[in-house]
Amino acid sequence: MNQNEYPELVPGLPEDIALECLTRLHYSTHGVASRVCQRWCRILQSKAFYYHRKQTGFTHKTACLVQALPSPVESKPTGQPRYAISVFDLVSGIWDRVDPIPKYPDGLPMFCQIATTEGKLIVMGGWNPVSWDPIKDVFVYDFMTRRWNQCKDMPEARSFFAMGAAGGKVFIAGGHDESKNALSSSWVFDISSNEWTELPRMSEERDECEGVIIGSDFCVVSGYDTETQGRFKSSAELYEVSTGQWRRVEDAWRSSQCPRACVGVGKNGNLTCWAESDPNVKVGACGVDLGDRTLVTGSAYQGAPHGFFFVKNNKKGQDSKLTKINVPDEFSGFVQSGCYVEI
Repeated sequence: MNQNEYPELVPGLPEDIALECLTRLHYSTHGVASRVCQRWCRILQSKAFYYHRKQTGFTHKTACLVQALPSPVESKPTGQPRYAISVFDLVSGIWDRVDPIPKYPDGLPMFCQIATTEGKLIVMGGWNPVSWDPIKDVFVYDFMTRRWNQCKDMPEARSFFAMGAAGGKVFIAGGHDESKNALSSSWVFDISSNEWTELPRMSEERDECEGVIIGSDFCVVSGYDTETQGRFKSSAELYEVSTGQWRRVEDAWRSSQCPRACVGVGKNGNLTCWAESDPNVKVGACGVDLGDRTLVTGSAYQGAPHGFFFVKNNKKGQDSKLTKINVPDEFSGFVQSGCYVEI
């Protein structure tokens, strides 16, 4: 970060020390601190400052989960569960929830996608929770201001698509259209410019695929085409950002299960299925890579209580042993998907 870009951050202090003081502020104070002066505001909201905090180890590390809300004690569950975004602080162990999206105050769109880049949270697509119609909405949550911002809609409505984010950009591919036709098309959304750009098509259609970021590239795992619904492919496709082209990877997904939310990435780039890692999570498995460990959730059988576990990540990949963690009752619901956010 260019320290000379913002001279005299704190009168009387050398620039490097003043910058380090700002770097150590908790993200929850950034909104207030940005009102001190225009220079502080520009710094705190800049990409350069975010990456400086990340490089120096002062980002706030959390797991953000699309999670079913508990039903009111006095009433019986009716219809589909409502979903919200739960936030698990990996240092303090405290659980919390992000404020609802103003457009959807009673719950997230069904089957919406979630991703993160540069400390921001992106929610995209899904079905309207009332009408169940596919939507094209795109929302970005800023943890500093604690506000949702509605961005430019997706170019077309699609469901059960792959999504991944890196470097301020969000990649989407595959899924199916409103006529249930599987898609091979892909797009990238630039958060800062609020613009969509069409990418080359994948080599084949991939509905109910899963997206993961490997390095700086976007990997679309498995899926099926329109004519073979439910028969998941063993291949994957990797969008290489440096070349702007897709590369097909054979035998990348060696499971017959749906890859949604349960793809694990080993240190060598090999893909694993969390649903097959342990009997305790074989139903509704979800894995969120947290760097030194992975948060894995799931149930032993249909209707069983949802379990929450940590798995250590080592140089060889993931450790096979699951360590159970206790969570508050109000955060013990089914986890649809999740991502690791460095705020």
